[in-house]
Amino acid sequence: MKGRRAKTGFYSWLGLGVALFAGAARAQPFTVHRVATGFDSPVFATAPPRDDSRIFIVEQVTGSIWILRLADETVLPTPFLTVPGLVAGGEQGLLGLAFDPDYACNGFFYVSFTDPDKKVVRYHVSADPNVADAGSATPVLGYVQPQVNHNGGWIGFGPDGLLYVATGDGGGGNDDGLGHTPGIGNAQDITDNWLGKILRVAVGGDDFPADPDRNYAIPPSNPFVAIEGDDEIWAYGLRNPWRPSFDRATGDLYIADVGQITCEEIDVQPASSAGGKNYGWRLREGVIATPTGGVGGPKPAGAIDPILDYPHAGGTCSVPGPGAGFVGEAVTGGYVYHGPVTSLRGRYFFADFVTAHLWSLVWDGSLPPLFNGTNFTALTDHSTDPAFAPDAGSIDSVSSFGEDAAGNLYILDLDGDVFRLPEPGGIAGQTLAAAWLWLLGRMRARRDERRRAT
Repeated sequence: MKGRRAKTGFYSWLGLGVALFAGAARAQPFTVHRVATGFDSPVFATAPPRDDSRIFIVEQVTGSIWILRLADETVLPTPFLTVPGLVAGGEQGLLGLAFDPDYACNGFFYVSFTDPDKKVVRYHVSADPNVADAGSATPVLGYVQPQVNHNGGWIGFGPDGLLYVATGDGGGGNDDGLGHTPGIGNAQDITDNWLGKILRVAVGGDDFPADPDRNYAIPPSNPFVAIEGDDEIWAYGLRNPWRPSFDRATGDLYIADVGQITCEEIDVQPASSAGGKNYGWRLREGVIATPTGGVGGPKPAGAIDPILDYPHAGGTCSVPGPGAGFVGEAVTGGYVYHGPVTSLRGRYFFADFVTAHLWSLVWDGSLPPLFNGTNFTALTDHSTDPAFAPDAGSIDSVSSFGEDAAGNLYILDLDGDVFRLPEPGGIAGQTLAAAWLWLLGRMRARRDERRRAT
């Protein structure tokens, strides 16, 4: 009987342990950890495919790209590359970085910058994997940037292996004035005009062998091939797309488009899209007619509204819905989270640069013709959530988000900090460890009691 009771008691304690572990797994505590600081105006972070050991930090003003070694959170003392000849200041500078999907074999990566026109250039890594070959620069494409702001700047490879290039409308206000197409603006002009667009090109070919500054091919499935419109255009009607991203699990494209006076917006292009979509600017700001400059008007036929738009203080954007009360001034696009914290997976994280809000939402899966600014669920403001308070520094000027090769999410603050958001651990994790120590202690105590009783 004593043995029987001892066995029953053991399984009771074991059951308690399993319950503790299961409860902790459901909660899965996390922290926001500052992995590095001291950068000069960091505006992007990314990593080569399948390289889990490093992330590369882009500095806007210096034009330098630095390597952060993840194992010991050390920034290597020599920059990977410093891009020469760029013009920086305001919204200009080094703005984008993308590694070729076959980087491990071909060593190619791409940067976008202003000089003051906008350029995308290919480089090659040197024999040292932590240093690029500065002499390997090869132009890919370029275009005139008439004013200093609204440069876009994000570049990225899609699931199709093609390079996507986000461009702003050329600067100024209302997509009007010097360098803007009279009457309609740049973003709605699809003929001989790459401004206010997302371009899509194939970097593995060259359809322009006589032009040393154009080293790419036109994907035959691009939406304006063989019809009116520039062959390179994939999407249009954008004001200043700041940090689009692909959902690494689904291939859906998220586009955060910075508004003018009234509305900030998040657009979604499903992975099944054939491209050619119009997102409305300059006629539309969010889901409303642009209220300033006399340029607003009815939504163009077939144009796609955002899944979310939120107002500037005092403004009115989408129809009333779950986003009511969210305000800001300049959206910073992020990523759909696919990191280790299971409770946050599938949430699209984004921020507002001016108001320091950190938000997330889940696109509700509505089809684009039904988008009306309220096509989301679980919109959450994490700004005052203690779980999202970093262990050092503060999240207050979010210039960009980034992903490493493993899917961990990073936040870049323009003041020089880089945070990993989130990672398992934290006070609750420490509580779990203490609970396990307590449980083991109780089991040992019961064992000793049984030994004394025999």
